[in-house]
Formats: sequence, C-alpha cells, structure tokens
Amino acid sequence: MLTTPTLPPIRWFLFHNGALLLTADNALPLAAAPPVPLAEGQTQQPLPVLDGIPCAAGQMEGPLPPDTALHLVPLRQAFDLLTAADFRMAGKAQELLHWDAHTHHCGVCGAPMQRATDISKVCTACGREVWPSPTTAVIVLIERPSPNGRREDDEVLLVQSHNFRGDYYGLVAGFVETGETLEDAARREILEETGLHVHRLRYFASQPWPFPSVLMVGFFAQYAEGEMRLQTSELRKGGWFKRSALPAIPGTVSLARRMIDAWQEG
Repeated sequence: MLTTPTLPPIRWFLFHNGALLLTADNALPLAAAPPVPLAEGQTQQPLPVLDGIPCAAGQMEGPLPPDTALHLVPLRQAFDLLTAADFRMAGKAQELLHWDAHTHHCGVCGAPMQRATDISKVCTACGREVWPSPTTAVIVLIERPSPNGRREDDEVLLVQSHNFRGDYYGLVAGFVETGETLEDAARREILEETGLHVHRLRYFASQPWPFPSVLMVGFFAQYAEGEMRLQTSELRKGGWFKRSALPAIPGTVSLARRMIDAWQEG
C-alpha cells in the first residue's frame, strides 16, 4: 500500500500589518503548511533553518477570524514573548517581506522582477540582479564625566525625537551618508542635532532593526566642547541626566536601551 509521505514541520513567521502571528501560548506556529491563508499572489519566503527546524515567512491574507486561538502581536512587543533567536529570525523575516513588497519592478528599466534565489531577484528585461540591502544608521551615547571624578555625578545626553511614539528619551542617531565612515557619520549627527563636539569615540555593538530595514551601529563618545543647540526639526527636547535621575527611556528591545543600561552599570 502506498502511503503519503509526511511533510516536515515548518516554523512560520507570518505577518499582517506589521504584527506577527503567534499561537495561544505565544509561540510561533509549527506546521507543514501555513496555518492561515497567505495574501493573494504571495508565496512563502524561505528562511534559514533554526534549531534544526525549517523556517518560512509570509504575509497573511487578512485579519484573523474571531474563533481562532491564534493571535497577532506587534513585532516590537513580540520581543518580550519570543526567544532571542526566534525574535532575530522574525526581524529577518519582516525585512525580507518588506524587500519583496518593494521590488516588484526593476529600478532601471521598470520591467517586472522575478526570483533568482531565496534572497535575490533579477529583471526579466535587462537582467539587473538585486539583493536586500539594509540602510546603515549610527546611534551614539554621549557621556560627560563629572569634574569632581565622582561616578554618580557623571551625565549622559538624552534626547527625544519627533519620531518617538511615546514620551521617553533616547540617544542621538541618524543615517550614514554616501562617502562617510561610521565615525564620520556619528560626529556629524551629533554636531547637527546638538551642536556638540565629542572625542574618544568607540564602538559598542550593532543591531538589525527591522522597522523597516536598518542596521544600527552603536558608539560611545565623550563630550569635548560646545553649547547644546538642539536641532528642532529633528528633536523635541534633550538634556544631560545623571545615573540616579534618568527620565523614561526606550524598552529593552532596542540597542539604545542596551547602551544606556551599560552606561548606568559603568
């Protein structure tokens, strides 16, 4: 008797309006086929294998029916529910889906693009091939050591961008321009947004930031000179804060929070 081969389970990273599909116990769906229909014209986006399990991404067809145990969680909030590896893969999935949605036609001749590999497309007319390309941004924690040498009197510069969704403070950040090094971009953004000069610039860490597709590169720097003049077109407010008197700061999902926490801990 012939038997139908059992398909291996796939870990699904499915999105609707930027929210990630999770099970009732806040896990990623694991099934041989998508647990919900994919959007019209959508095919699943292959992802790397994670913990020995194949992974795939896709855009859902629409909102969930009310009688399902599955639910949607905004990707940022999923950080507190998923493992670090699952959240990183969810970010990669979101970036690839964003890239796919914005590369339907060739940027040179306008002809339709078709898949060449899992992470590239080729123009059906001129043959131009494209790959996902994250935008690079720098983010800088500027510290001002206390003149009396007391650690508790050291200060950090925190600012609030017009782009922030809540009433919290973060770090100076901006995109790297053509022809710039990361260090040049960091110094330029600081000068443009605050009017300050810094020295002792040093690398801290990087983070893929899938909102929609950015690579954040973090630096620490020390205040050197200058009077603060905030760039009001970019920032609502800003100031120097001591370790014991920080305002509301970003959530733990962000590189900014990791940098602020590292500064607080010395």
